[in-house]
Amino acid sequence: MNEVKINVIDRTGTEHVIVAPSDMQINIMEICKAHELPVDGICGGMALCASCQVYIESVHDLPEISVNEDAMLAEAFHVRDNSRLGCQIQIHQGLEGLRIRLAPE
Repeated sequence: MNEVKINVIDRTGTEHVIVAPSDMQINIMEICKAHELPVDGICGGMALCASCQVYIESVHDLPEISVNEDAMLAEAFHVRDNSRLGCQIQIHQGLEGLRIRLAPE
């Protein structure tokens, strides 16, 4: 199985190094939930709720923000220039070393 390490800073400031499979078509939200980090994903990954908002703190080649993700972020709280929805970022080999911070609830 191909794996990547992703650094997740939780809402208390604690950093977690997560080893995530890059060949299972899962996203950031799903891997955070699997490691019991406080990411809700209420909409199930449809970019309809912003409860999986994260801040990207490293330089990585991410997919462009879709129209749906952009619209959801426009309505969300605590949005920054580096905000993304975790459900919209699929894990792949290019994310090795990605550093993200969970947005406040």
